[in-house]
Amino acid sequence: MASSIEDNKSLSLTPTREDAVVAYEGVKTVEATHKVYGKYSKWFLFIGLGLAAYIYSLDGSTTYTYLSYAASAFEDHTLISTIQVAQSIIIAVGKPVIAKVADVTSRGLAYTVVLIFYVVGYIVIASSKNIQTVGGGIILYAIGYTYVDTVKLFIPSADHHHSGLQLLTQIIIADITTLKWRGLVSSLISMPFIINAFIGANVSASVIKHAGWRWGYGMFAILIPVSLLPLITTLLWAENKAKKLGITPKPNRTAKGLFEQIMDGANRLDIPGLVLIGTCVALILLPLTLSSSAEGGWNNPSMIAMIVIGCVLVPFIGIYEFNFAKYPVIPRRFAVNRSIVIASIIGALDFISFYLSFTYLYSYILIVKPWSLVNTTYFTQTQTVALTVFGIVAGLSMRFMRRTKWLLVVGLGIRILGVGLMIHSRGAHGSDAELVWTQLLQGIGGGFAAVASQVSAQAAVPHADVAMCTAVVLLITEIGGAIGSGIAGAIWSNLMPDKLAQHLPFVSEEDRAALFGSITTVLAYDRGTPIREGVIAAYSDVMKVMIIVATVIAVVPFALSFLMPNWYLGDKQNAVEDAGLAGERVVDPVPTDHERQ
Repeated sequence: MASSIEDNKSLSLTPTREDAVVAYEGVKTVEATHKVYGKYSKWFLFIGLGLAAYIYSLDGSTTYTYLSYAASAFEDHTLISTIQVAQSIIIAVGKPVIAKVADVTSRGLAYTVVLIFYVVGYIVIASSKNIQTVGGGIILYAIGYTYVDTVKLFIPSADHHHSGLQLLTQIIIADITTLKWRGLVSSLISMPFIINAFIGANVSASVIKHAGWRWGYGMFAILIPVSLLPLITTLLWAENKAKKLGITPKPNRTAKGLFEQIMDGANRLDIPGLVLIGTCVALILLPLTLSSSAEGGWNNPSMIAMIVIGCVLVPFIGIYEFNFAKYPVIPRRFAVNRSIVIASIIGALDFISFYLSFTYLYSYILIVKPWSLVNTTYFTQTQTVALTVFGIVAGLSMRFMRRTKWLLVVGLGIRILGVGLMIHSRGAHGSDAELVWTQLLQGIGGGFAAVASQVSAQAAVPHADVAMCTAVVLLITEIGGAIGSGIAGAIWSNLMPDKLAQHLPFVSEEDRAALFGSITTVLAYDRGTPIREGVIAAYSDVMKVMIIVATVIAVVPFALSFLMPNWYLGDKQNAVEDAGLAGERVVDPVPTDHERQ
């Protein structure tokens, strides 16, 4: 044990050079807890992770439907878009914050803080007396949601706000799994989405019918603590036992007074860097999410101004983080790490491509296909389920292949095929089976690519950097999702009026505006009528443009995947240190000829 503790000292608690790898107390404590976990406590930890994953999945599959009912109860829909924008920004910029908190303090404490925000937020919503209070509760909940969520880390879905069990849970999984098991365990955490993708709508409908939207939110103020309690208890027990045994490192703090301690904590959290990153991301995301509802859309000068200022701030993040921050959120080594850079670009571009083809898919299917609402909903869930199932297949493949690169390449290639096939299968007379296969192919490829990208990025950094690496890649990926949604909205709003005029010249401009603004107006016309057929033709033309753009963009991640390092997945925590989960020295055996290939 003494030798392993000495090995842990290779990563200092204080920076010794400009770009030193700083292992904070949270990271060193995690390594120490591996010396106290036994067979049963380790299984209790995995069961806790499973419960946390399921309750997040059920939350994400149900509560998003309640906001409209809450707004209707207070007869005020005007704040819904504002609340949703604020929620999306907090969820996005909160990722590096929680990663820092988990590193600087401990994983157990980070989960406890998360739980408090989560529960308080839902209590505020459930007891609210006006829509403003609902908005305040959702902001509190979003802070907790950001920290508690990576079910489909790097995996696009209808809800692209990947946070707590997507971030903090995946960080913990990276702490407790070696590389050869990382992909499988990470993807298994997504399994609840297979179930809740189909039963979530039934649950939320039943709650609204029999209990009301307040109970829909309020019941999670009970379910979340109960579900997270086993995980938090296990984490805190292991951390406390490790401290009692004296195997956790003592922090090297020089600050003595209260003010000095506060400043030291701010330095370790890199508060200026977090504020700068948060401001930059907020300025970029705000116009992308508000452009469709803001007066004048992209012709509104404030939209362009926010984008420009946000982009101008990007270089200043690098300047501050690389040259001035003592404990940077984004250290220089991230910017020159090929795996992190490629994983970030692949994630962002893949999300752009996905949201170009998916943002209006539900509306498109409702108008173009003679399907029921239930079947349309099932169709839109097809890709999510396929992503989850084949993510597990990818994780299992990595366990035996011991490599990630070619799964990434094959996965992104299959995604291109799935997106490109939509060009042919769209339209009222396209094959239903072919259209479903477009979603299955994108899900199959996405499952392979997502898990391979995640493991590749985490393999490329020391344990001390895993949390921030995961948060940074996920943040950039989510920005890509917002950009994709923004581009889809711009194409739709600019092309659809002209296409409706082209296919419905006999309809007045006022009626065409009504058809453009409401799918319920379109659905009032039966299939086969001139107006319905004209709208179908217009929808098909606009969707064709979006899918072509999505297909072209999808080619870039595929090309970049060939540049991803092909890390060997062995018995180490990462591929750049000869260290196991407890920080002890571990050297992987020489790969066999099969593993080399």
